[in-house]
Amino acid sequence: MKTTFLYKPLKKKIVLCTACRHYCKIPEGKTGICGVRKNIRGQLELLVFGRVAAANVDPVEKKPFYHFLPGSFAFSLGTFGCNFRCLNCQNFDISQILDHKGDVDYYSKINWGEKLSPEEVIQKAKATGSKSIAYTYNEPTVWTEYSLEIMKRAKKEGFHNVWVSNGFMTAETLDTILPYLDAINIDIKSFSDKFYRQNCGARVDPILENCRRIKEKKVHLEITTLIIPTLSDDAKMLKRLAKFIRQELGVETPWHISAFSGEISWKLQSVPETSVDQLKKIRQIGLEAGLYYVYAGNVLAEGLENTYCPKCAAAVIERSGYNIKNYLEKGRCRQCGYQILNSLI
Repeated sequence: MKTTFLYKPLKKKIVLCTACRHYCKIPEGKTGICGVRKNIRGQLELLVFGRVAAANVDPVEKKPFYHFLPGSFAFSLGTFGCNFRCLNCQNFDISQILDHKGDVDYYSKINWGEKLSPEEVIQKAKATGSKSIAYTYNEPTVWTEYSLEIMKRAKKEGFHNVWVSNGFMTAETLDTILPYLDAINIDIKSFSDKFYRQNCGARVDPILENCRRIKEKKVHLEITTLIIPTLSDDAKMLKRLAKFIRQELGVETPWHISAFSGEISWKLQSVPETSVDQLKKIRQIGLEAGLYYVYAGNVLAEGLENTYCPKCAAAVIERSGYNIKNYLEKGRCRQCGYQILNSLI
């Protein structure tokens, strides 16, 4: 546990959390929506500082990042808690373990996970041979102070820092991490505010604002959208989302459209899985909107995860699951020389 800095004291020992756009006003002894930022005697404490619920070495493609350090590994870690209540959440065992109403009498009974100081995270990452450290599994915004201390040390040690986020952080949080952030994948779950309110307990506009800001700051950005049949698969909505990516983020921004599986979701077990044919149609929506790189994920279908040169159409990176064949030379297409990846990564 450690005192946070993303908060403001109010009257009667109430605090205003400024980590995410919920801006929770938290009475003494309670937590915000995330369940891990607790008001203790008028100070906002991060209950999961130095505690890791999950830590693994993952292919960077699993995050997913297809245009950042392809073929490399990321030391990946997450904690408990989340500022969203996504009915489709696949990591609900760690993200939704806490009572979102803030009743924390039972917190002492929770096993908060492995104790790992920021220094110990760096040492573990070194031992794995990973090129990057990924802040993932649950929403890193709710543990910004912990991730920030790791990120600062990681940069000094030559690691890249990558976030996998819902994008609902405040401008203050975003500006805090940007100097140390190398890449981020933001989950734009839908272009519909109604979907966000009903499925996640949030809003879409702050996420779009943050995407614009990240692009403006030239941090590598990739977008993911989970295609949930009957909920987030409307063609008109997806066309609007593809148009936003093209116009606001750029045609070279990778867009990952992922298949949904109700079986492993939090509360949508009755919703059917996304079909390969459906993903193919939605991928075509992105391509017809002018996006260069649209990828279908969570399915085994030949060619849908490959990177093709937008100039000559050559397959420059072939992917089958997490196995890749990279035919680029310093980030360029061998056939026509088109720059596809930043040569520095």
